[in-house]
Amino acid sequence: MPVLVSVALIVWFDRRVWAFVQKRRGPNVVGPFGLFQTLADALKYIFKEIIIPASANKTIFVLAPIITLTLALIGWAVIPFSNEMVLSNINVGILYLFAISSLGVYGIIMGGWASNSKYPF
Repeated sequence: MPVLVSVALIVWFDRRVWAFVQKRRGPNVVGPFGLFQTLADALKYIFKEIIIPASANKTIFVLAPIITLTLALIGWAVIPFSNEMVLSNINVGILYLFAISSLGVYGIIMGGWASNSKYPF
């Protein structure tokens, strides 16, 4: 729970800084000083309607972002955070990282292809 609160406060502070840089008022819509704006944005995202084109291949269209996210998260397996904190200590870690990161583009291509439209390409 403290991590979620910290992330929410960091996002709030980031929005306040960008508002100052752009000479406008920051997030002040939800709660005092806009403190609950991040929570409101999260709820908006959770209840957002999923839009799938009628002509799309629905299975591949839904699987494409899942594949891209999975490959992005799998890449973190070989990145050491400290001497003792590493998920997988393999001697070809950089090669593994390059291979996994190069596969991530296929999820994007699958999503464009599955939409059955000429505009994604």
